[in-house]
Amino acid sequence: MYSELESGPLRPLAQQFVGLARTLLVARTVDDVLHRVVDAARQAIAGADIVSMTLRLPDGGYTTPVVTEPAAARLDEVQYRIDKGPCIDATRASGKGVAMSEDLTADPRWPEIGRVAAEVGVGAVLCTGILPDSDPPRFGALNIYSHRPGGLLDADQDIALLLATHAALALATTEARTAGQLREAQLREALDSRDVIGQAKGILMLRRGIGATEAFELLRNRSQELNIKLADVARTLAANRTDL
Repeated sequence: MYSELESGPLRPLAQQFVGLARTLLVARTVDDVLHRVVDAARQAIAGADIVSMTLRLPDGGYTTPVVTEPAAARLDEVQYRIDKGPCIDATRASGKGVAMSEDLTADPRWPEIGRVAAEVGVGAVLCTGILPDSDPPRFGALNIYSHRPGGLLDADQDIALLLATHAALALATTEARTAGQLREAQLREALDSRDVIGQAKGILMLRRGIGATEAFELLRNRSQELNIKLADVARTLAANRTDL
């Protein structure tokens, strides 16, 4: 029985998450990760008519970098302005970090948000913090809106939690990869600068019959006079050695 289940085809939802995991593995930027997670939410949750992502800024504010419709951006913005609402609560709530309303237009917790929801035609909302089950404040939230009151189910919370977990892991991997690439680029730049400064020193030593220390002082003084990086002065000198 176990081998038959193991070898059988994946159910549609499992297939979607396997596909999401594969696409997130090749995502190169934070923006790419967010777009892929938002697309997956619309496909995996039947009532997900509009989806957005909230990210918390270093200064404690919030922004919406990815949204499928302007209505979600407007709802997110009013929450950021008044500093409360489902997407804010999802980043601050303990436990799973889930905030949900079956009828946002009539929810007594957020009357100002409800008025905007009625204007833009949004009924229900489900927000999940990223990373679920971590200590708040979390660094963002996945926001799922439905046009219909009751359009999002309690069972959709499990799917949203899985999506938020995928998003958190992919974001952490992407940021680490980006940081590694930046460090590699900085190292390459440092090595290139060291090489070209060495070339320029050698040219000055040969042409002027001076020592390495004096050649370096000439380069540094010229850099300060022109307000140009030392490596750029050295690069210009090395490129025009025949004109000296």
